[in-house]
Amino acid sequence: MEETKKNVFTVQVEDGKAGKDGRPAVGPVFRNILAKDGFPPLDPDMRTSWDVFRTAAGKYPDNRMLGWRPFKDGMPGPYLWKSYREVYEEVLQIGSALQQLGVQPGSRVGIYGANCPQWVVAMQACNGYSIICVPLYDTLGAGAVDYIIDHAEIDVVFIQDKKIKEILSPNCTSASRIKALVAFTSANNEQIKDAEQIGMKVYSWDDFLKMGKDKPSQPCPPQPNDTCTIMYTSGTSGQPKGVMLSHESHGMYVKGVDLFMDQFDDKMSTDDVFLSFLPLAHILDRMIEEYFFHKGASVGYYHGDLNALRDDLMELKPTLLVGVPRVYEKIYEGILKALADLRPLRRVIFNALYNRKLASMKAGYTHKTASPFADMLAFRKVKARLGGHLRLLISGGAPLSTEIEEFLRVTSCAYFIQGYGLTETLGPSTVGYPDDMALVGTVGVAATYTELRLEEVPEMGYDPLGVPSRGEILIRGSTVFTGYYKNPELTNEVMVDGWFHTGDIGEMNPDGIMKVIDRKKNIFKLSQGEYVAVEYLEKVYVFPQIIEDIWVYGDSYRSMLVAVVNPHEENTMKWAKSNGYKGSFDEICKLEGLKEHILKELTAAAQKNKLRGFEYIKGVVLDPVPFDLERDLVTATMKKRRNYMLKYYQPEIDKLYKKLEDQRAANKVK
Repeated sequence: MEETKKNVFTVQVEDGKAGKDGRPAVGPVFRNILAKDGFPPLDPDMRTSWDVFRTAAGKYPDNRMLGWRPFKDGMPGPYLWKSYREVYEEVLQIGSALQQLGVQPGSRVGIYGANCPQWVVAMQACNGYSIICVPLYDTLGAGAVDYIIDHAEIDVVFIQDKKIKEILSPNCTSASRIKALVAFTSANNEQIKDAEQIGMKVYSWDDFLKMGKDKPSQPCPPQPNDTCTIMYTSGTSGQPKGVMLSHESHGMYVKGVDLFMDQFDDKMSTDDVFLSFLPLAHILDRMIEEYFFHKGASVGYYHGDLNALRDDLMELKPTLLVGVPRVYEKIYEGILKALADLRPLRRVIFNALYNRKLASMKAGYTHKTASPFADMLAFRKVKARLGGHLRLLISGGAPLSTEIEEFLRVTSCAYFIQGYGLTETLGPSTVGYPDDMALVGTVGVAATYTELRLEEVPEMGYDPLGVPSRGEILIRGSTVFTGYYKNPELTNEVMVDGWFHTGDIGEMNPDGIMKVIDRKKNIFKLSQGEYVAVEYLEKVYVFPQIIEDIWVYGDSYRSMLVAVVNPHEENTMKWAKSNGYKGSFDEICKLEGLKEHILKELTAAAQKNKLRGFEYIKGVVLDPVPFDLERDLVTATMKKRRNYMLKYYQPEIDKLYKKLEDQRAANKVK
C-alpha cells in the first residue's frame, strides 16, 4: 500500500489571544501554505475582471465559450456554442449601445433572468465599460426586485423575456425610474406599449447589438479598486443587502485558484466543460465561470428545468459539477434507490467493493488507484449516471454530510471537495483537497488569499482557545467585500479591525482544518437553559429515508423541541402500502400512524448520533408540500427563513405544543 503521510495545508501566522477588557478571546490565525510568506502579487494581465476576460478572448479566440440548448417544438435540442471571439465582439457591441443610452462609468445596470449567454455578455459589457453590474435574482419575487432597482438606482435592465411582466407589474413601483429594458431575445407588442406609457424604451437583443455595431465605442477599462458588482444577498430576514465587490478581488480569486490547481498532477485544460445551473446572480456560479473563462474552457447552461438536470448532464457531458448539498443529496438518494432495486447478491458485491475502495482511500491511495477493479465493475455505472466525463465535484453553500461526501468520493470516479464562503468573501474562503480523506466532513482550509480565525461566543459557551476550538468564523483577506452599499452602519457591525464576522460557527483543528457546525443566530435556548444548535440537529434528523426535509423549532419558553417535516413522497407511499394504508400522498400525510412512524425514525437518528435528551424531537407537523420560495419559507439558495417559517406554521406549532403539554400533564396525574 502507498505510505500514508500527513499533509500540511496551512501555516499559523498569529497566536490566539485570551479575552481582555470586554473583548472576546480569539483563536490563532491560519493562512494557506501557498501564502506562507504573504499573499502572492497579481499578474499584470489579471488585475480586474475585465482583464481576465479580455486576455482569454485574445488567447483562445476560437474555443467554445458559452453553450445553450435552443428549444424546438417545446423540447431542448443539442447544445449550440459561441466562441470567445464571438462573445467578445458581442460584448463590445452591447457596451457601445449602453454608451449611446448615456450610461456613465460607475452607473448601475441590472441583469434579471436565468443563466444564459446573454447574461454573461451583459455582465462583461459592464466590466469593459466600467459600469457596475447588479444581478436581480431570478428566484426573487417582485418585492425584492423592486427594492433593489430603487436602492441601487438602476436605470437600465437586461432581462429575460418572461421576466418583463414582473418589471411592468403595478407592484414594481420603481419601474418608473428605468429608462430602458433590453430583452434577452424580444418583448411582445403589448409589453412595448405598456413600457412606453411609463417612459421606458424596450429593445430586442438583436436591435441593441445593431445599435452598438453601427456606432462602436472603445472600452473604458476599470481600475482594480473600482466596484465590479453589487450583489444583493437575500438573507434569511429583512431586505436584501448590497454587497460591493471590487475588480481586484475578482483578479485575486482567479490567481488564487490558479495557484491552488498548480499543486496537482491532474491539470485543468481548455477541453473542460462546466454545467451552470446555480443562479449567476449568486457568487458561487459567477466565480466558477470567471475561472473557466480565464482557462479558455467551456460553460454550458442548463435548459431551465432543474428537475430535468440529468438530461443536460447527459447532453453536455461536463467535467465539473458544482452544487449545493441538496443537489448531492438528490444524487445520493437516486443511487441508493438504484441499489435497492438490485438483486441481493449484487448489493452484497457492491457493498464489498465499496468498503474495499474506501479502506484503500483511507490508507492513502488516490480515488484513481484505490480500486480500478471496483471502478470498472460497479462505480463506472455511477459515473455514467452523471454524464460519464465528470472529473471534479464541488459542494458549497452549506455543509454536506460526511456520509454523502464519503460515498461520492468513493463511487463517482471523480475528485470531490467541499468549500465554504459567502457573497461578502467573493465565494470560496476555504477549500478542501482532493484525495485526502482526513478532510472528509470538513470545508477544508483557508483559500490562497484568505486568513481565518475563530472568535469567542461566550453566551453560547464557544471558546476558540478550548478543545475543540470553536467560535464565530472570522475572515480577512484580499477577496473580502468593500462594504454594504449605502449601509455603513451594517458594514461597521460586521467588519471589525479588518475581520469580517460571518455569523457562522466553526470548529478548527490544530492544523487549521475547519468544519462549519452552525449559524450564530440559529442557536437558541430552551426554557431549562440548554442551548440548541438547530442546523446541526437538522443535518442529523434529515437522514431517515422517509424524510425529505425538516425544520426544527424550539424557544426559550418551552422545554421541548418540535419539528415540521416534509415527508419523502415515494418512500412515504411505500410505507403506506406496506402498512395497509390507501389514499393520496396528501391524505397519507394526515395519518397519525405516519406521524408516529416518523417520530420513531427521528428518535432512532438521535440515538445513533448520541444526541442529548433535550435535543430529541417530541412532536411533528407533517407538510406534504416542500418548503418553497413561493411561500417565502426559503431563500434563493434554499436556506431556511426561520422567522417566516414560524409565522407560517405558528397555528400548527401552538396546537402541537398544547397537545404535548396536555399529554405531559395527564402523565403526571397518572
